[in-house]
Amino acid sequence: MIKRLNELELKGKRVFVRVDFNVPIHQGKISESHRIESVLPTLRFVIGRAETTLIASHLGRPGGKRDPASSLAPVRDFLEQALASPVALAPDCVGSEVDALVRDPQRKIILLENLRFHKEEEKNDPGFARALAALADVYVNDAFGAAHRAHASTAGMAAYFQAKGAGLLMQKEMDYLGKILAGPDRPFVAVLGGAKVSDKIGVIRNLLPKLDSLLIGGGMAYTFLKAQGISIGRSLVEEGRIELARELLDQAKAAGVALLLPTDHIAAGKDRKNPTETGVAIPEGLAGLDIGPKTRSLFHQEIRKAKLALWNGPVGLFEDARFSGGTLDVAHALADSGAVVVVAGGDTVAAVMQAGLQDRFTHLSTGGGATLEFLEGRTLPGVAALEVNA
Repeated sequence: MIKRLNELELKGKRVFVRVDFNVPIHQGKISESHRIESVLPTLRFVIGRAETTLIASHLGRPGGKRDPASSLAPVRDFLEQALASPVALAPDCVGSEVDALVRDPQRKIILLENLRFHKEEEKNDPGFARALAALADVYVNDAFGAAHRAHASTAGMAAYFQAKGAGLLMQKEMDYLGKILAGPDRPFVAVLGGAKVSDKIGVIRNLLPKLDSLLIGGGMAYTFLKAQGISIGRSLVEEGRIELARELLDQAKAAGVALLLPTDHIAAGKDRKNPTETGVAIPEGLAGLDIGPKTRSLFHQEIRKAKLALWNGPVGLFEDARFSGGTLDVAHALADSGAVVVVAGGDTVAAVMQAGLQDRFTHLSTGGGATLEFLEGRTLPGVAALEVNA
């Protein structure tokens, strides 16, 4: 059993809230704040009840040593504005100075410095986990995006708490993603994109028995097309996964799942200049970089049938505006579908936000690898660590 936030006694307590504030920072400012904004309801809930709220996160890959470029100082500045309250930035996440700051009655909200300034964090070192746990009375994990990592702050330290539970975002992620695995509303349509089939093998295999339709775009589509003997020019392909793609196509057919691949493309040469529409076969010298208009129409028709939809991965080279049309088109189709739509993956969420459609989707997952592992049916260490005996 995992306790929800409202089931924890927070009054008069020091509460440690593990969040995922691994956000892009440009020139000292946060350039994309979705992950922070997603956890604000949890922080407001805790701050309104706790004696002291300790906020902890990693940022970047500082390699286990202090790096000013990976300091959480810009996050502190953002939080002070978002919460309209002073937020103290601790000089570290453990140590005597941190202990003194945590016990200062004047400090109500404290942001601990980057957990990954200590190599012990990623090693899930027991001593480091104990030092973190000693700072607080209650442990709350709201870092779903890091829940697939067995690190000291996401897994190890939870063992030292009797009072522990999931934050509002963590619970929301588990509720929506759990519904997909447990008993999805039908028809259930999944749109999968991105570069590699290998990244999605586990998800496809685990979801096939539950799906009505699987729409595949992006770079991964060309491995499937080549597996069908279709010419793909110089498009991205995983040669070592072609046989696997054939197996997945056969499994989808056996399961009665409509597996839709692109029937036309927006393609270009090596310099990506002069994008051109092609049919299902791509001429030599050209690479497919987006789905074409016929495929967009085909995907629209299938998406319109959905009561539940999952979208993970752009269906084209989204970061280049010349090849973003298909991805934006899918975003609009899903937003207009009337279905419960769960969007997963940083690039996919970015596409939704670029289209200005974020308020029209049921749930934008903050997890990348964590979401995929959850949908594969794997146990996430950060979730398992919250289990308590009933």
